[in-house]
Amino acid sequence: MGDQNEGVVLRRRPEGLLTHDDVELVDLPMPEPPDGGCVLKTAWLGIDATVRSWLSEGEGYFPAVEVGAVVRCSGIGTVVASASPKFPVGHVVSCLSGWQRYVALPDDGLATPLGPPESVDMLAMLAVYGATGLTAYVGMIDVGEVKEGDTVVVSAAAGATGSVAAQIAKIQGARVIGIAGTDEKCGWLTDGLGLDGTVNYRTDDVAARLKELCPKRIDVFFDNVGGSILDACLARLANGGRVVLCGAISSYNDEHRPPGPANYLNLIQRRASMRGFLSLDHWGRFPEVAAVLAGWVAEGKLQYRVEEFEGLESGVDALNAMFTGANTGKIVIRV
Repeated sequence: MGDQNEGVVLRRRPEGLLTHDDVELVDLPMPEPPDGGCVLKTAWLGIDATVRSWLSEGEGYFPAVEVGAVVRCSGIGTVVASASPKFPVGHVVSCLSGWQRYVALPDDGLATPLGPPESVDMLAMLAVYGATGLTAYVGMIDVGEVKEGDTVVVSAAAGATGSVAAQIAKIQGARVIGIAGTDEKCGWLTDGLGLDGTVNYRTDDVAARLKELCPKRIDVFFDNVGGSILDACLARLANGGRVVLCGAISSYNDEHRPPGPANYLNLIQRRASMRGFLSLDHWGRFPEVAAVLAGWVAEGKLQYRVEEFEGLESGVDALNAMFTGANTGKIVIRV
């Protein structure tokens, strides 16, 4: 294949934000295609907050990344060697590539062939048509059951998943409030994406601002953050409200599990529901949902933003940007 393979491996369990001492960029052997699979040359990596949770010990929907193993994350690239007609050489595949230049991909259901490169916008696939968009769509439509006239609140609304979820709610005819951490992000949500209001959780009194912006209370809360933001929204739920648990950015850097929400008993008072979900359980709907999202993008109803980092060595900074509030939209790494 005429190139050197390298990747970023975990050297020790991080405490808090990932540091450069927690990982190491190393040379790796060039992989061979497994039976029924292929070898992918990674072009872009997609960075999500859940990557940090995979680096800590504990039970999850994937096992923790082992010390000495390549850091897990999503990626997209082109096939350079294949042992299956499902993955033609030169075609684009999205997958869980990890932080590495070349990866051996089994036919595990997560490696998704997308077609020849001229037909695939790789950045759009990472930012809106792949797992990000599937998560936002399933969470808002299937779990949140958003409908016209609902009041919807989305936390981390300027992030990749939150921004798509908020726009989906608007497309469905809801009134949408976004929670973000800077005035610039709040401005993008209202002026750029057309949301109906915003809460700056760093400078606003969140509970007071939610009361002001949601006089009829909250019908759907799409939560990416957890912690005190979840508590504030639980306290403001409408009768029959739905809380969609997508993520908990506030706790991923904390090795000690935080206490549960103090206001969960309001679920009883309001006859409300709180439900978690994983987009992996809906991966078979990828083509269906991607087609819907693509239609909305073509119609100008759905926008996305991408922030690029350069090189595998930027992985630590890229991941930490998810937790310091430095990112708007989808964070990607150009390999």
